Amino acid sequence: MIFITAKFRIQPEHADDWPEISRSFTEATRAEDGCLWFDWSRSLDDPTEYVLVEAFRDGAAGGAHVSSEHFRAAQESLPPYLAETPRIVNFEVPGTAWSELGEMAVD
Repeated sequence: MIFITAKFRIQPEHADDWPEISRSFTEATRAEDGCLWFDWSRSLDDPTEYVLVEAFRDGAAGGAHVSSEHFRAAQESLPPYLAETPRIVNFEVPGTAWSELGEMAVD
């Protein structure tokens, strides 16, 4: 799978509204056939920072995502709300699901 984590720093006046601002992009991406997950979290330390954890079945699914109409629309509609260019980590990893964290196993 293609596993991606991206940090988005939002302009302070728009930070509380980011879930709604990004909603159509999020919903369209989650509906893609090759999307395994697409989940936003807000930083506990910086209320202007959102972390996106996303995964796609394979490189073809990732390619379909970045060439989709909703991705192109997001490239136009989302940057005006950003304080800086998002930062990203992108890896291809084996599997298609989360693994258990054995060091914190729940009995």
